[in-house]
Amino acid sequence: MGPWLRSGGLVAGSTLLFGALRWGLSRCPLPAHVRRDATRAWRWKNLLVSFAHSIVAGIWAVAVAWQMPEIFLDIIDTTPPSGHLLLCFSSGYFIHDSLDIIVCRQSLASWEYLVHHFMATTGLFSGILLDRFVGAGLIVLFVEVSNIFLTIRMMMRLGNLQFPTLYKVNKYANLVAYFLFRLAPQAYLSWYFARYVEARGQGAFLMFNLVLLDFMILAYFSRLLRSDFCPGARQEGPDSEKKFLID
Repeated sequence: MGPWLRSGGLVAGSTLLFGALRWGLSRCPLPAHVRRDATRAWRWKNLLVSFAHSIVAGIWAVAVAWQMPEIFLDIIDTTPPSGHLLLCFSSGYFIHDSLDIIVCRQSLASWEYLVHHFMATTGLFSGILLDRFVGAGLIVLFVEVSNIFLTIRMMMRLGNLQFPTLYKVNKYANLVAYFLFRLAPQAYLSWYFARYVEARGQGAFLMFNLVLLDFMILAYFSRLLRSDFCPGARQEGPDSEKKFLID
């Protein structure tokens, strides 16, 4: 029971850490376009915390994989100590972000994030508590490198920041990072699970999560392409004013 309590303490500590970070970042000045709308102001602060998590978790995951490349050969039983800590760290972030969305009454507009966070948290928790598939969790967290550029894009759009050259450079960097750190790791994990992981117990649960994430990632990729590379295909609807919450 000791390791479980320790892991629970690490996750709780991470959740509190991100809460403290949000409180500190909320004292920072907001762009003029953001200040005029309470929902935009909330989203800006939410993205700042997400940006901080992406930088730390993305670099951390890649560094662990660089030091222990054997995780790619055995994603089930290879358990780097720092990898276990990273899973606790990111679980705390997903719990904090879910609570932030719910407490600030953005659940309806941000339901996609809540679904994603539930899947991510339960998947990471299974690795933390059972000490299996930690390598898979690390590879999943490669996505946070891609999220660095995605968050920059979202903040520039949300704040109506007029830096066209920076936006264009980030647009292509975001596309490359999406392939390298989101689509490629997800494809590798899907192949590995289909070939080597038995569809029962924890393996079946994680395989189900993985398939759902595959669909979500492809849907996000389609949305990204339409928005940044096929702007004529974008469709405006009655809720277009609030699309910045997930766009």
